[in-house]
Amino acid sequence: MKPIILIPARMAATRLPGKPLADIEGLPMIVRVLRQAQAAGVGPVAVAAGDAEIVEAVKGAGGEAVLTDPDLPSGSDRILAALNALDPAGAHDVVINLQGDIPFVAPAVVQAAARLLADQPSCDISTVMVAEADVAERSNPDIPKVVAAMAADGRSARALYFTRSVLYGDAPVWLHHGVYGYRREALARFCAAPPSPLEIRERLEQLRALELGMSIWAAVIDEAPISVDNPADLEKARQYARDHA
Repeated sequence: MKPIILIPARMAATRLPGKPLADIEGLPMIVRVLRQAQAAGVGPVAVAAGDAEIVEAVKGAGGEAVLTDPDLPSGSDRILAALNALDPAGAHDVVINLQGDIPFVAPAVVQAAARLLADQPSCDISTVMVAEADVAERSNPDIPKVVAAMAADGRSARALYFTRSVLYGDAPVWLHHGVYGYRREALARFCAAPPSPLEIRERLEQLRALELGMSIWAAVIDEAPISVDNPADLEKARQYARDHA
């Protein structure tokens, strides 16, 4: 495998406009994500930016960025556009899609997503999941859950479904986090397909891949990365940076 890590980012976030450039103790959030991705050592890293300001910030920090059409409908479409611009010859056969709002994602999380594609030849798309920390999380519709068939190693599972609905039972409920690894042909096929009925119903785009018959595997991670979706999350991220300075 020859992976590349791409980080989609755009300024027009609904709940926190300008989020990629939000300052976290002296560094824009997108630069913090970039550095965590670089620390993973999986492959080259670039930001798929929807705005020139993001490109400037990334390049100013010594990183690589490519400007993509701001009207692209999703992060998946953005990374495919960036991939085709950066690697038109197809040298990279695996793409890691790392969200631009997880400023302290552990390098091991990125490595786990890449490793699954190497370990599971039938896997088209890899992702990560973590066991619920509180039973109340299983009834929170803002937290997607993974219905998964666990492998014998207990550290990876084949995803059967993703849902925002409540899941019951004594076993842990697995919470999904949006770090993805795509085989290049799977990413192209996914982006070429229209939104699927289950995707529209659950508002979870990974269901499109399952409806297309693709295989998704999830690696178990031990701690969920901090995700910044609103001003309160941003303040938590700033406090985390202060605590771990």
